[in-house]
Amino acid sequence: MLNLTWLEDDDISFPPLELALEEPNGLLAAGGDLSPERLIYAYSQGIFPWYEEGQPPLWWSPSPRLILLPEELHIPRSLAKTLRKGIFRFSADTAFEEVIRACAEPRDDGMGTWITEDMIEAYCQLHQLGFAHSVETWLDGELVGGFYGIQLGQAFFGESMFARYSDASKAAFVIGVEHLESQGCRLIDCQITTEHLVRFGAKEIDRGQFRELLIDCIKELSATRTWHIQDC
Repeated sequence: MLNLTWLEDDDISFPPLELALEEPNGLLAAGGDLSPERLIYAYSQGIFPWYEEGQPPLWWSPSPRLILLPEELHIPRSLAKTLRKGIFRFSADTAFEEVIRACAEPRDDGMGTWITEDMIEAYCQLHQLGFAHSVETWLDGELVGGFYGIQLGQAFFGESMFARYSDASKAAFVIGVEHLESQGCRLIDCQITTEHLVRFGAKEIDRGQFRELLIDCIKELSATRTWHIQDC
């Protein structure tokens, strides 16, 4: 049986990250709620929720952690060619709920179902408070891709992306990273390692290094302003 700390709704604190399990990698605690206060505090400590419908909230801090430094973004050649064609138009924070609901739809690889209705409601609330943001990709007036995440200070925590057209989510990601860099963002948390993100220049660091970076990037927990991206 897993020896996990059970969180209460009236206490947003978490156990020390050093108590996170090695198997499954990074599982730290269970329970609690998805209140804005808890979510903001969790992200500021390097913790994020990830669970399936029917489970209590599960809270994670894996090691290694996949990160992207904005200045190290690598744009694959084929994607750069797509961007130069100019077939897409981009916006930010104009269709947040549409983006997160699209990310929650079942996919061919089986991913997407972990974004429960409770999570959609919680992150939409964070968006209304100015902490959660989205980038949208449009083709002929239709939403064809995008991604969303949380921004705290100079750190951004990527959550999920979707595509209904080739390269639509990748293009949104590049536009989003370039926007973040222009606004002084220094750290993008990609959470779990995937080949897809490694191709963009993401790299693994251990939990301790990630924690140090996070402390340096988050000096305060105030909300950020609505994102504005050119070429809307």
